[in-house]
Amino acid sequence: MPTEKFSFEGHAGDKLAARLDTPAGEVTGTVLFAHCFTCGKDIHAARRIAQRLQMAGLAVLRFDFTGLGHSGGEFANTSFSSNVEDLVLAAKALEARGLAPDLLIGHSLGGAAVLKAAAEIPSAKGVVTLGAPYDPGHVVHNITRAGPEPLDDGGMRVTLGGQDLSIGAGFLEDVKNASLQEAIAGLGRALLVMHAPRDSVVGVENATQIFAAAKHPKSFVTLDDADHLISRSEDAEYAASVIAAWATRYLGLRTPTPPPGAPEGVIRVSEADPAGFLQDIQNGPHHHLLADEPLAYGGTNKGLSPYGLVAAGLGACTSMTIRMYARRKGWPLKHVRVDVTHDKVHAQDAGTSATKIDRFVRNICVEGKLSADQRERLLEIADRCPVHHTLEKHSTIETHLSECR
Repeated sequence: MPTEKFSFEGHAGDKLAARLDTPAGEVTGTVLFAHCFTCGKDIHAARRIAQRLQMAGLAVLRFDFTGLGHSGGEFANTSFSSNVEDLVLAAKALEARGLAPDLLIGHSLGGAAVLKAAAEIPSAKGVVTLGAPYDPGHVVHNITRAGPEPLDDGGMRVTLGGQDLSIGAGFLEDVKNASLQEAIAGLGRALLVMHAPRDSVVGVENATQIFAAAKHPKSFVTLDDADHLISRSEDAEYAASVIAAWATRYLGLRTPTPPPGAPEGVIRVSEADPAGFLQDIQNGPHHHLLADEPLAYGGTNKGLSPYGLVAAGLGACTSMTIRMYARRKGWPLKHVRVDVTHDKVHAQDAGTSATKIDRFVRNICVEGKLSADQRERLLEIADRCPVHHTLEKHSTIETHLSECR
């Protein structure tokens, strides 16, 4: 998926490094992501969430705060308030590109920062927090000191993300005095709070306090046994899926205009995990599926297999076709269920000359006070399903190799 390097001027005039992930097609909305205090823009959870939202048609900006990662400036001269300023400036840089953010996402202290910054980002329609503290000063108590002695200005040396960094006294004082209650109460946007009950860095009581202080619409979703960094792939996948589903409800995402000759729009398939076979499948901002292979074939079994998706298409089309016919006839059909199986069978079993062919078997259950003739007619109508016709006939498939953009 398209990614470009993006830079903007931070609160102290330093160049801050960012990544702008854009969808391969029309942009339906924009997300601004703030990473956690001990992380950077490229942490696994941030990458997966960005990728999932990108597949839904959203542009996502992730950046390193002043003095961290690839951004300029001195981390020792930053504060919680300066992080909030950096966020607001990132939003303005996006707006200058015609991509004013619709959604703010913050992880850990980044979550506290987006709650504080939201009042200064009028374009934002929603806010998501992941493991965020209600009291920003809470994060200071969980910092690993790099040495016992304080710095000359009263600050301290700490270890963050494997790096030894200096935190100035100004940061400690600023984060200690920061209060979010007023900002949360006056948020005026949809809020999604996500937190793990076993988070050992920022306790789950912080999520409870954030949720209690906020006004509706608000949602609270547990991350179960995820760690604070949401480092496991399955936890990052879950968080990404929940955020994407929630965003479609509250952001009012635009549906892209389908290209000529494709009335149902583009079905876009993109690798979710290059180490395995997991695939994101997206059709516009509202329809998402996962495809995978079973464990026995080297997959992670998190989605239907490719043939499973074909079988699902046949089953869905069959059920819809039967329902459409019964509705038009006014027949008392209460419910339809279609079970589909797929296998490769030897050609002689089907009376053809090919070595092996694909066999799809449908078992159709229809409920209702239907006569024998009506049931028999519905069975005949099942064979008129358009997907059935497509699978029975030869199709033309055109394949083109294009540049990723």
